[in-house]
Amino acid sequence: MPGEIRIIAGLWRGRKIVVPNMPALRPTTDQVRETLFNWLSNDIVGARCLDCYAGSGALGFESLSRGAREVVMLDHAKVVVEQLKKTAQALNTQAANIHQFTFLKDKMTFPPFDIVFVDPPFAEDLCVKTAAFLESQCLLMPNALIYLEHSTPLAATDLPANWTLLKTKKTGQVAYHLAQRQGP
Repeated sequence: MPGEIRIIAGLWRGRKIVVPNMPALRPTTDQVRETLFNWLSNDIVGARCLDCYAGSGALGFESLSRGAREVVMLDHAKVVVEQLKKTAQALNTQAANIHQFTFLKDKMTFPPFDIVFVDPPFAEDLCVKTAAFLESQCLLMPNALIYLEHSTPLAATDLPANWTLLKTKKTGQVAYHLAQRQGP
């Protein structure tokens, strides 16, 4: 049976998002999203965002609700992609660009992003690999902000050399970070 989460703020504040019932799907909690979007408050309006492992769509739809210009949402599971498209339709937005995509395997051809969300299934340990992939695919603007969610705290040495860890927090079983890419 599917669950629901709510959009916290912005245009769609209080609207509910249906979350498919899948074992590895772990929507970012309200508390963590509130902290994240406080961190991004000066940067989200007008930003092009990439949600690498979109899952419930909580981060992507929250971004759009708070003024992001566009969010590309990627997920490998067909049922998740179909639900994300239904949610975008229910919210009447064309700013959610949703694709079925296997991260780290498929080549990406998108222009660089301002903000990227990396919240993969914890069991697969993909944060560090995804960070390297984002760099290798030239998917980041020079000063892009990258949000990373993991089961354990990441160290600066886990990330590409041109990334700076700006913020790190741990809540329950979740460690989350905001990094910034430096340079061209």
